[in-house]
Amino acid sequence: MHWFIDPIKYQYADFSGRATRQQFWMYVLWYVLLYVGIGIIGVVTDIEELTLLYGLVVLVPGIAITARRLHDTNMSGWWQLIGLVPFIGLIVMIVFLVRAGDQTANQYGPDPKGTANPAEPVT
Repeated sequence: MHWFIDPIKYQYADFSGRATRQQFWMYVLWYVLLYVGIGIIGVVTDIEELTLLYGLVVLVPGIAITARRLHDTNMSGWWQLIGLVPFIGLIVMIVFLVRAGDQTANQYGPDPKGTANPAEPVT
C-alpha cells in the first residue's frame, strides 16, 4: 500500500524527479483497486459522490507521478496532454509509460534505481 500512500503523502504535487515503472504501475494498481472499492461502497450506501471526491483527491498526485514516470524516459511531463487525443493518445501514453527508464542520469535527475555508473558524468 506504500506505493499508493507515499506519492500522496510525500510527493503530492512534486512534478520534478523520476519514478520507476514499478513505482508508477503499483500506484496505478492501488488507484484502480481503491476506486472500485470506493465505487462499490458508494453504490451500496447510495453516496455515489464518494468516487468523485476520491478522483479529485488523487488527481494531482496522479498527474505528478505520471510526469515523473515520463521524466524517467527523458520525456517532458507535458507529453501527458497527448492522452487527450481520442483512442490514439491513450495507446501512445501506454507505450511511453511502459518503456524502460534511462539507466543513467538525465536532465530530470539521477536514475531512481541507483544503478547508474558513478564515474559517468551527469548530462
